[in-house]
Amino acid sequence: MNRSLAFAILFSLQVFSVAAQNALPYREVPDYPEKYNAGTVAARVIDGLGFRFYWATEGLRPEDLAYRPTKEARSSEETIDHIYSMSKSIANATQGLVNVRSEDTLSFLVKRERTLNYLKTASDILKQTESLDSLKIIYENPNGRTEFPFWNHLNGPIADCIWHVGQLVTFRRSSGNPISSKVSFFTGKVRD
Repeated sequence: MNRSLAFAILFSLQVFSVAAQNALPYREVPDYPEKYNAGTVAARVIDGLGFRFYWATEGLRPEDLAYRPTKEARSSEETIDHIYSMSKSIANATQGLVNVRSEDTLSFLVKRERTLNYLKTASDILKQTESLDSLKIIYENPNGRTEFPFWNHLNGPIADCIWHVGQLVTFRRSSGNPISSKVSFFTGKVRD
């Protein structure tokens, strides 16, 4: 392959990657549902998580991803891996899918995109679900299958993701790349 063609392909892939990142959900929090029920409230919590994750991970540099406050702590990228796996579990519960542990080797941008899309999928389904009684978290491993009610997602993975997003915000500030001051977490909007 000649050098010009290789450059053109690489440039096209970068443009595609940037375009995909620009089309991600949760740049702003979507409008709230017209009615309150278990599903819409759970969806709104996930929308808030998605918005926070979007901005906690927007514009991260390699040095931000590598940052860790101590040798024993997770790096920002390892924290993103953890959030990614929990977001997949949250989406799986809303779709009745089984969680099977896997070690996905993905780039940061792919993990970011999938995490945001998993959260959006879960939120969209929950907005159409009045009762959470039928939603189960299902884990499967070589020792068998374990099921939990959706309640466990509220105090487990959803709350844990929110906790870890806060860590990402602190880590990126510590590595010299704070979140844009135009983001309003109260309104879920970005000021011009």
